[in-house]
Amino acid sequence: MAYKLLFVCLGNICRSPSAENIMNHLVEKQGLSDKIICDSAGTSSYHIGASPDSRMSAAAYNKLGFKLRGEARQFQVSDFKEFDLILAMDEDNYHQIIKLDRYGEYDDKVRLMCDFCTKFTLKEVPDPYYGGTEGFHQVIDLLMDACSGLLEYVKQKYL
Repeated sequence: MAYKLLFVCLGNICRSPSAENIMNHLVEKQGLSDKIICDSAGTSSYHIGASPDSRMSAAAYNKLGFKLRGEARQFQVSDFKEFDLILAMDEDNYHQIIKLDRYGEYDDKVRLMCDFCTKFTLKEVPDPYYGGTEGFHQVIDLLMDACSGLLEYVKQKYL
């Protein structure tokens, strides 16, 4: 049975689809695509059905050599049961997710993405949406670090 990861940000067009695509890239490189499954969602309904932000996709392509794929969707309560680990990009996303867990059943499944960083010391993945190009590049670097750490965590603990 595959281990399922869900990456969550506000709109599901910048940070969480980047994390999903980066993690899928790392998982494929290690031949673990049958063991680790990734998805992403947003806490808001702002961009349902939208592709990843073109500026975010350009940053991923410039830094990593691939374009982001996916379609934005909103986080659902059923995601608590569907996924083994839910990774929030920032404190606000974290609290929005936890608020949907009315009985506190799934608290142990929800973590901050930056908990898995090994190089960066930021506690949250900043939202680059209203900033310039550099912010998108910073998010890619930060997520590469966090996804690498997360992959090692999942391999050691669950595979």
